[in-house]
Amino acid sequence: MKNLYRFYVGLCCAVLLLCVASLTSAADMTWTGKISDSMCGASHAGMGGKMSDHDCTVECVKMGAKYVFVSKGKVYQIANQKDADLSVHAGETVVLTGSMTGDTITVTKVAVAAAKPS
Repeated sequence: MKNLYRFYVGLCCAVLLLCVASLTSAADMTWTGKISDSMCGASHAGMGGKMSDHDCTVECVKMGAKYVFVSKGKVYQIANQKDADLSVHAGETVVLTGSMTGDTITVTKVAVAAAKPS
């Protein structure tokens, strides 16, 4: 009976450790880049300067595009499209915090990037 008890306690500890390990593997990361849309991607040049990057992104999303994040020339998908900060900071350079799976980021925080000293 004592051995069976030890087995179950050990099994519970192992399961708990696996759960904790899976949580830590999805730790938040931080990137700097721009909030854009899936129609324009890395550049809003197709608009010919007729509207700001913010307005273009917001309008494209209204027409069915998805928010994306552009960092170092790479376009990443955003999993949680309904995050209110995406529309607020559309077209802006931001510091994005979240977790990445493949090329998709689940956003946990969006903050305005610090201005570069001139």
